[in-house]
Amino acid sequence: MSAYEGRHAELYDLIYADKPYAAEAQFVHELLQEMSIGKTHKVLELACGTGSHAVMLERLGYDILGTDDSEDMLAVARLKAERAGSRIKFIRQDMRACDLAPAAFDSVICLFDSIGYVRTNDAVLQAFRGANRSLREDGLLVFEFWHAGAMLRSYEPLRVRRWSAADREIVRITETTLACAQQLCHVSYDIVELKNDGSYSRIQETHINRYFLVQEMKLLLGLGSFEPLKFFAGFSRDENVDEGTWHIVAAARKINSRSSDQA
Repeated sequence: MSAYEGRHAELYDLIYADKPYAAEAQFVHELLQEMSIGKTHKVLELACGTGSHAVMLERLGYDILGTDDSEDMLAVARLKAERAGSRIKFIRQDMRACDLAPAAFDSVICLFDSIGYVRTNDAVLQAFRGANRSLREDGLLVFEFWHAGAMLRSYEPLRVRRWSAADREIVRITETTLACAQQLCHVSYDIVELKNDGSYSRIQETHINRYFLVQEMKLLLGLGSFEPLKFFAGFSRDENVDEGTWHIVAAARKINSRSSDQA
């Protein structure tokens, strides 16, 4: 499941420099404050990447623990946190094997469609059940996933983008294919760094990420002992998810185990 290794991890923040991390963190903050039962302060972030969301959320008053399966991404996150004077702790962990202290967090978040990296129903349930164990009673789960409707209708088989840095240009060629029966998107990256002195280097990496329908996500959440609450069309208050919606932000609440036992 590991992705963004080596130099690819080092280039990640340049490639996604235009991503509105502050606005997304603000949206998550508003959901946590409005939908949580009781005070929400301690947050576990699954697949935290280079830590940009975590740093933004810490500035909004949260105590964050960030986890990711890529040690190279975590190295970038730790350096970023150090430069920002942050107290965030980052540890390596596969979201399918979350073994943190039970009921230690008020909320769990998993953004940038990262839940899709675990691919299968069983693996998604492992991730949800691990998140559930980490949450206090009535804790909140907020996560983002790729929407099947938009993926099947509008995916781009080939895309080329360029970025300029101080002494080089970055060119990324992205080739995408779908395995519809498995609901998997195979994304092959070919990244070339063209330096001003005429030298160059190349990175090749393939990611496999799953896309979901809202109805199946509701079912998976229920099997993971979560109550689905809201599904938003991206980081907005719009709940009208349609075939043009690429990213869905979902909120779900841990089902109270005492209530389940009594039922």
